Amino acid sequence: MQESGRYAVGLDIGTTTVRCAVGLVEPSNPTPNVIAIGVAPGAGMRKGMVNNIVSVAQAIDAALEASERMSGYEIHSATVSVNGSHVVAMNSKGMVTVGVQNHEINEQDLRRAEDAAAIVQLPPNREILQVSPRSYRLDGQENIKDPIGMSGVRLEVDAHVITALSPHIKNLQKAMEMTHTQVNHMVMPALAASHTVLSEKLVENGVALIDIGGATTNVAVFEEGELQHVAILPLGGMNITNDLAIGLKTDLDIAEKLKLQLHEDGKSKMTTIKYQKEQHSFDTEEIEEIIEARLDEIFEMVDKELKRINRSGKLPGGIVLVGGSAHLKGIVEQAKASLNLPARIGIPQNISGLVDKVSTPEFATAVGLMLEDLQGPQNALKGPGGGFNFSLTSDRANKLFKNVKGVLGKFKS
Repeated sequence: MQESGRYAVGLDIGTTTVRCAVGLVEPSNPTPNVIAIGVAPGAGMRKGMVNNIVSVAQAIDAALEASERMSGYEIHSATVSVNGSHVVAMNSKGMVTVGVQNHEINEQDLRRAEDAAAIVQLPPNREILQVSPRSYRLDGQENIKDPIGMSGVRLEVDAHVITALSPHIKNLQKAMEMTHTQVNHMVMPALAASHTVLSEKLVENGVALIDIGGATTNVAVFEEGELQHVAILPLGGMNITNDLAIGLKTDLDIAEKLKLQLHEDGKSKMTTIKYQKEQHSFDTEEIEEIIEARLDEIFEMVDKELKRINRSGKLPGGIVLVGGSAHLKGIVEQAKASLNLPARIGIPQNISGLVDKVSTPEFATAVGLMLEDLQGPQNALKGPGGGFNFSLTSDRANKLFKNVKGVLGKFKS
């Protein structure tokens, strides 16, 4: 018999890695229970954008397959990340008349006002991802955070509208369709991660979340309980790896290992790794200097974004770092010095289940997407009582192979 409860799936489709988190919320326990995860090497993405649909589909499929094996459930839909410098935000206002003078504002009124804010002039190749309300105005009363239950006639909203290029959205959807997985929502990585690593206190007082991924860095600034600014910068952990490979005159794979191992080696003068049965030693100080130089550039770009909204050095909640590069040695101290703000590593909170597996900064986005997925329609998963069996993963692979053949056939014709 299938378990009761609400299921959710978050799929973080990165340039270097695809991560999946499957959660379950049962009526007896409102805390989301992470029941499965899946990780696969990323492929087919460049700077957060699709450049090979088949490769992206294969990477997604591998992560979903790993999650299905662990959970015992077939995944049919998920909330996914959408990344890249094509994702931009703009401010917009919406206004609606809500009724007679004694009318009490309800959820439907808020949605109508947000829909009005979404009516903006956009190029034909761009579409709206999300409308994030910042404050409301009711019959002249300004800076209202939650007008529900208040009486009034004219409701206005000041919103942050996030948009993305339609071709990229469609390419990502096509890759998901090839894996027979429906897209419930598309969310910017930093906004997804904020759901699980930022407290209400931080969001109210002012905080910037920085998600340093493989090829991009996401920035999301919150203050007074609302989203104030977002940006996606075209630098990430891969740039650090490339710098190490060039500066140390070594192989990219060795450079990546050095980047990750440096954190573990403490204060040794030499950093030694084993690669293809050979020992390779490098000067630790030189490695640190190369990493620090690129991080300085990333944090300088972040500070430019904060200056755009007059928040440079002015966020009491400071900086919260997530993403794989948050593991880099000394990154917290460097963020403090570069941005003149307090800084810390963000770890997913308020979850149960596979906490030891997902309590890392690189899983913040996948867990956040999972929480976002809980806000939408009931996810479609089939359990042992719903036709699932453990030959499913080979079925998934066969379906993907057929779709790949169909896509390649179209290219040939």
